[in-house]
Amino acid sequence: MCGRYNVIDSPEVQTLMEQLGLPGVAPRPQHNVPPGGIGEFVIDAADDRYLLPGIWSLLIEPNSNGYGFRPNPKFHTFNARSDRLTSSPLWKKVYPTKRCIVPVSAFHEWKGKQVYNIHPQNEATALAGLWQTWHFEDETVNSFTVITLPPHPRFNHIHPKSLPLMLRPEEFDLWLDPEFHHVDAFQSLMKTHISAPLVCEPMRSTKSLEPVGEAEILLADG
Repeated sequence: MCGRYNVIDSPEVQTLMEQLGLPGVAPRPQHNVPPGGIGEFVIDAADDRYLLPGIWSLLIEPNSNGYGFRPNPKFHTFNARSDRLTSSPLWKKVYPTKRCIVPVSAFHEWKGKQVYNIHPQNEATALAGLWQTWHFEDETVNSFTVITLPPHPRFNHIHPKSLPLMLRPEEFDLWLDPEFHHVDAFQSLMKTHISAPLVCEPMRSTKSLEPVGEAEILLADG
């Protein structure tokens, strides 16, 4: 379900940022970004592209101690299911106008105690998401969520519940266009699919990202 991800300063991330129209801009390197943590996402606004920081969980609130912000505990979800984007009150208001892309090196999944580092072959990862801006008294805070697809039969042995939506470069412009409100055009993206060969690397931990065995490559659909 994409419950962690990492960002590494690498040629693959640099290439992804160029494809996103932000050459020379890079997300902050982080080894293990959790839900509720601070990540960065790309949006299109006023005919330009921006890399913004935000909290990973679309619905947020101030911490009870008065310092910082946290996911709203009334909702037990930090990602957005693709089959509920047009029906759930949580997502349907932002889906038509506030789509974003979360540029990461790889996302993590666990099979028992074994963590896997997962990414398209020889590429960084463009996770499709939604975003929001919140105003709390004098503070303005961004948040985001990652869209997940139904389980994929070739990915079930690693994670049987879902697969994050990973976009291809030819899909970036339309997805990011805030003036394009016809979300029916994205229906084909919302069906479970592997759009590019997917590398699944068993790692020692999310901190070291040291491989402990051979990577498995899941072929793209079609």
